Amino acid sequence: MMFHRYVAIGDSTTEGMDDPDGAGGYRGWADRFAAHVAHAQPGQPLEYANLAIRGRTTARIRAEQLQPAVDLAPDLATVVAGMNDILRGSFDVAAVAGDLLAMQRALIAQGATVLTFTLPDPVPVMPIAKPLRGRVVALNAAIRKACADSGAVLLDLGAYPVASDPRLWSDDRLHANSAGHERIAAALAHAVGLPGTDDTWTLPLPAAPVRRRHEVLRAELAWVRRHLLPWLGRHVRGRSSGDDRSPKRPVPLPVSGA
Repeated sequence: MMFHRYVAIGDSTTEGMDDPDGAGGYRGWADRFAAHVAHAQPGQPLEYANLAIRGRTTARIRAEQLQPAVDLAPDLATVVAGMNDILRGSFDVAAVAGDLLAMQRALIAQGATVLTFTLPDPVPVMPIAKPLRGRVVALNAAIRKACADSGAVLLDLGAYPVASDPRLWSDDRLHANSAGHERIAAALAHAVGLPGTDDTWTLPLPAAPVRRRHEVLRAELAWVRRHLLPWLGRHVRGRSSGDDRSPKRPVPLPVSGA
């Protein structure tokens, strides 16, 4: 299958945090996936737009990004959302599921092949997130059902232990690092059936060296200081990391192959 225009909607992971592009911004799995698509179809130019904004809940993604995405008439789209809902006390999995299904159906009705993925288990990356594991399980079940109902292509990322390897996550433990973003991009390329792709993205990393207790404690204290406390401070003030931000790539532009 050949694609002409790819549009990505979502939150910070779709925006590309924390995968530096070398120019002060972020690349991310959506940019990398677009490059995989372009590389797989050298005779068919690909245009790519990314409307994602960090900090957005699923409801806001539907309200703010869906119609602009539909208006761009993509034949390929990704819809990834839900982590910011999980982090809120008001999490309502039924409401999130309804918004996800509505976005998938709207883009499919417009003519797009739609992809999404489930979320990895956060606990191996962030032990403090153990109370949220049940929410991730519930959201993943909702994502699987939405895809079954809409016909969207599902990458069941959460079913593979390698997705929760801390070495594929950034220092903030909420976003993939560059290696993690590339794994997701390769997985999406395989899920949509691009020529030359395979399931090597599922392979585990080599065994990690065992850290001493004082090393673990030092790392945990550093993470609390650098990331958890600033995040809590923003949420107490009712602020979001995406306040006053606009999409990084609102207009479809040509993509070169990987």
